[in-house]
Amino acid sequence: MFKAYGLKTYIWNNRLKSLLLLAGFPFLLLLVAFGFAIIIAALDNPSVGQGIEDAVHILPSLLPFAIAAALIWFAIAWFANQGIIDAVTGARKADRRNEPRLYNLLENLCISRGITMPALRIIETPARNAFASGVRKGKYSVTVTRGLMEALDDAELEAVLAHELTHIENRDVQLLVISAVFVGIISLVGDVIVRVPRALLWSSSGRSSGGGARWSGGSSRRSSGKGGGGIVILILIAIAIFVIARLLAIALRFALSRKREFLADAGSAELTKNPDAMIMALRKIEGHSEISAPAQVQEMFLDHPRAGGLGGLFATHPPIEQRIANLVQFAGGRDPGPLPPPPPPVAEQPTLPAGSEDAHAHPWGEVPPPGPWNAPRER
Repeated sequence: MFKAYGLKTYIWNNRLKSLLLLAGFPFLLLLVAFGFAIIIAALDNPSVGQGIEDAVHILPSLLPFAIAAALIWFAIAWFANQGIIDAVTGARKADRRNEPRLYNLLENLCISRGITMPALRIIETPARNAFASGVRKGKYSVTVTRGLMEALDDAELEAVLAHELTHIENRDVQLLVISAVFVGIISLVGDVIVRVPRALLWSSSGRSSGGGARWSGGSSRRSSGKGGGGIVILILIAIAIFVIARLLAIALRFALSRKREFLADAGSAELTKNPDAMIMALRKIEGHSEISAPAQVQEMFLDHPRAGGLGGLFATHPPIEQRIANLVQFAGGRDPGPLPPPPPPVAEQPTLPAGSEDAHAHPWGEVPPPGPWNAPRER
């Protein structure tokens, strides 16, 4: 098995990707600001050429506001990222007093391997999942769900904790948080950019058609009116700029290589010396990991199920079957195969109060099922 835990080349690669994400942010920010400038220019209802020229002149005055807003966003995300994640997932902090089993497993694992112990958090949900978070040393955290704790035995739970510790040591969590902040601000600004042009198009249609806010027929009037067609084209250009910016932001997910999950699985096997426990944990998680959370947070999860087909092209996690196959091939683990679904819960039979007629007739406290054998005898 290759050395996965603390792989220096991989850590350097993650740091390089983080720097590239930060370097690419000003470009997208400039693109989005130019979209806003075009919308402002379109308010004067000029021709297309004049509107774009005006937008170029407006852009320098917008950049200080855009940069200030971005810096505030990054500052909030840098210092309050864990609070934001806790708020959207419902996680709460745990310690030795209220979660001794989980706390002791994590502490023993960290002590035995000389790892700084992260904070521990619990999500009260029957779903089976876990994730690591944080952007700087001393502020990392490992979060697990109640369903995962109840479904896994100690060896399997330790394997999952080792998986998350590997993410921390390999700097995966930093890259994920930076990407979430980066994509989040572009998406937020993009939502605003879509709503403003819609309102402008609607009002422009109403003005061009003599007060009737109707799209059909309005465009022909606008095209013949002074600057009528220009505002529509400028707004469409602004929307197109936003779409390009958002697609580029989404493309950042490709920087989140699915290799990180393979390496974290291998790191778990290396830390615990028990690949079978990680395999069994993945089998128990399979089909039970769905948690309602923003997409950027779900990318941090141990398992993030995605639909097959084209949806798999954008998946940030490899399929569990493939992860297990890697553990079998490279770590020498044994795969028991997919686990059978749990049996349906058995309905509780009502018990009769002592002293009732049926209880006297049946001292064992049960009423026999109805049928011809219970019919009253003829005398």
